[in-house]
Amino acid sequence: MKVFIEEVSVRSEKPVDILDITEEISSVVRRSGVRSGVAVVFTKHTTAAVAINENESRLKQDVLSVLQKLVPKGAGYKHDEIDDNAHAHIQAMLLGASESIPINDSRLQLGTWQRVFFVELDGPRPRRLLVQVMGEE
Repeated sequence: MKVFIEEVSVRSEKPVDILDITEEISSVVRRSGVRSGVAVVFTKHTTAAVAINENESRLKQDVLSVLQKLVPKGAGYKHDEIDDNAHAHIQAMLLGASESIPINDSRLQLGTWQRVFFVELDGPRPRRLLVQVMGEE
């Protein structure tokens, strides 16, 4: 079994955003040489998330709106006494730090409408993702 690891840089331009990173992840899979296996996409940040869903602008707005309603900024969180971003930490925990995606014929096996997203919850800032591809060449 081959294991290939690559770091991917992402730059958010807004405080909160959903960025489609599918092509970047697909490129890592191609470079890995793995034909059949799995790709794990992991954010190295506690105020960001990785998610899979449809890349439709209104849906992305809805997701961000629901997160803001569930965990609003400035709602009296204890962590805000340190750096005023407790809401982003909690939202990131709800979404999750990673996704695992099957690979077949050196391609991500995503559904018709599925895309891989980096979810920025405390930007804008440069971010890093770790992509680990494991499987057979």
